[in-house]
Amino acid sequence: MLDYSHILPLLQLASSALPVGAYSYSEGWESLVETGKIADAAAALAWLTQDLQYGAIRLDAAVLVRCYRAIATDSLPDLVAWNAWLSATRDSEELRSQNWQMGRSLLRLWQDLQLPDAPPPTVSAAVLSQLQQDGCNFACAFAIVAHHWGIDLQAAVLGYLYGWASNLVSAGIKLIPLGQTAGQALLVQLRPELERATAHILSLGDADLEGCGWGLAIASMTHETQYSRLFRS
Repeated sequence: MLDYSHILPLLQLASSALPVGAYSYSEGWESLVETGKIADAAAALAWLTQDLQYGAIRLDAAVLVRCYRAIATDSLPDLVAWNAWLSATRDSEELRSQNWQMGRSLLRLWQDLQLPDAPPPTVSAAVLSQLQQDGCNFACAFAIVAHHWGIDLQAAVLGYLYGWASNLVSAGIKLIPLGQTAGQALLVQLRPELERATAHILSLGDADLEGCGWGLAIASMTHETQYSRLFRS
């Protein structure tokens, strides 16, 4: 029989039904749609593809990798340091608040879901408290939960990227608007790029952590003053 012990936790962690508030964020898409930068499925696919190759999500996932490895090697000061590094790369208050809110919600949910016979968390209560106090990014929280739930690192990165893409496609369905079938077609078209991005991110060295996110930064800053808004970012 197939071993589903790692698949089921990953499906739960990457699910759009996970109550961490992801559905309330568009990461600047609301502004991009209003200004005509994303007007159809082709433009949405191009934006997602370029973000995976060069943008902020690439850095998020790369820090997830480092946080996961820090937990696996019991290098918890590195976990705290990488979380702080990622916070410093946020280009707008909206993006930083989104990451901190989702990270805080995920850690709280994870703690509420602990079973009586579950092994104790590798990350100490003191470190968790410091992360919450400093502002725990969603990528860092994702790494903590993925490691505790026994999810393989490569699968965790792929699940993280898929969850991000799925959330933005859902935002695009509402904003552009796209039909449900068109949204699902976008996710199918994006599969090869998600796989390539996962392999590339896992191979990155610390000196390779760079990105080009000025488009997202401008869209996010514009969204802060947008007259009518459905989303929080």
